[in-house]
Amino acid sequence: MDFSIKAFDTKNTLAAAKSGCVAVAVFENKKLSEAAKALDLNGDIGAAVKSGDISGKPGSTLLLRGVGGVAAARVLLVGMGADEAITEKSFAGAVSAALKTFASLGAQDAIIAFPLENVKARDLNWALRSIVLAANEGEFRTDAQKSKKDPAPTGVRKLAIAVPAATPQLKATLAQAQAIANGMNLTKELGNLSPNVCTPTYLANTARKLAGDFGFDVEVLDRKQLEALKMGSFLSVTRGSEEPPKFIVLKHNGGKKNDAPVVLVGKGITFDTGGISLKPGANMDEMKYDMCGAGSVLGTFRAIGEMGLKLNVVGIVAACENMPSGRATKPGDIVTAMNGTTIEILNTDAEGRLILADALTYAERFKPAAVVDIATLTGACIVALGHHTSGLFTRHDDAHDALADELLDAGKQAGDVAWRFPIGENYSEQLKSNFADLANIGTPGGASITAACFLENFTRNYTWAHLDIAGTAWKSGAAKGATGRPVPLLTTFLLNRV
Repeated sequence: MDFSIKAFDTKNTLAAAKSGCVAVAVFENKKLSEAAKALDLNGDIGAAVKSGDISGKPGSTLLLRGVGGVAAARVLLVGMGADEAITEKSFAGAVSAALKTFASLGAQDAIIAFPLENVKARDLNWALRSIVLAANEGEFRTDAQKSKKDPAPTGVRKLAIAVPAATPQLKATLAQAQAIANGMNLTKELGNLSPNVCTPTYLANTARKLAGDFGFDVEVLDRKQLEALKMGSFLSVTRGSEEPPKFIVLKHNGGKKNDAPVVLVGKGITFDTGGISLKPGANMDEMKYDMCGAGSVLGTFRAIGEMGLKLNVVGIVAACENMPSGRATKPGDIVTAMNGTTIEILNTDAEGRLILADALTYAERFKPAAVVDIATLTGACIVALGHHTSGLFTRHDDAHDALADELLDAGKQAGDVAWRFPIGENYSEQLKSNFADLANIGTPGGASITAACFLENFTRNYTWAHLDIAGTAWKSGAAKGATGRPVPLLTTFLLNRV
């Protein structure tokens, strides 16, 4: 869908705007929004509302044709609840209802003229982003690997969003929202691809394409180079697979030459059987989503490349499969990480932290301003937070508290929220091993926290945070598929640093 913003005032009234449809808000107390009043030149809209043909409840709709004095062919009345209390939920319901109606119209273009500035604790920028991302979500297709494609989208293809004034800031917000949507689409596409297609090599080729499209620097390290770097922790995971591992480094040099970069590190397990600690067969197909951390790094780079973000950002993706075979790592094996730490592998299904350990050590060479790793790391995070909220973990001191606040605030701004968990010595004690420096799993209890504590051992020389997106990166059931999260959170976090 093509998006634009359009200002309307007394000289350029909404009623005079030619369009296939104009959507305006009405409320439960039979009051009209300011935009609805601007179209009610002959009293048609007021009469429809007073008659009870539309309740005004969030998401209720009434389509009118040939409204007197209005140039648009149709006027769509959309309920938005109580006018004095537009909540995020009621606004989202109204947007969803309008977009659903637009998809079924014979019109090719439409205008949304909602009270964008009246949502509680939100501003025009938030509302604008919400509309773009909702429209993008509604149009996203999952038929890339189908021999017969799903029907092409119909209805409205051009959407203008009415604003009080088309300021440079709002134009920038619109462009950023479209870039975030495109980044989310890439993340979803990668997550949804079958694991025989979306291999570590496929992720590396995707990174190379992004580099070509947006001018990033790219480097892909292969097994021999990883061996030379002594990445024994990462390589222990890939031993059982025929697919070669790939260690991908992308650089967006948008800031000043000597500015320290923000480093994003993504877990890229393109299929996770659990290795010798084999997972149950039920729903194992969903383990193709275990690369969603990597996918979110690539999607975020897609977004910041389109924006031309004026910030230095490095993306690191550690990509491999976790497969069982005669060569596979066994429970009880001890491996040595890049930083010299020895790790006793008690469970080969706790593999994400093993590849991240070496990736986080590698990140140190960039002398980063901050490092954020993103991983579908633990099922325990789903138990704790469900599928609504990502888990955030970091040390407890001034620098790390500030980084945590940045990420939490960015999540709130973007509607892609996270919740902070504690970490510390009491939890780290659970990772003790009789035979190595660390065990790769902890004693029972607090499994998401002990996983973060494991990672913390490889981040001591810079400011770091960990996002566990196991519950938010994909949906199961009838709506099964990747969500594109946390691309909005990450992109907003980076935007706020410019």
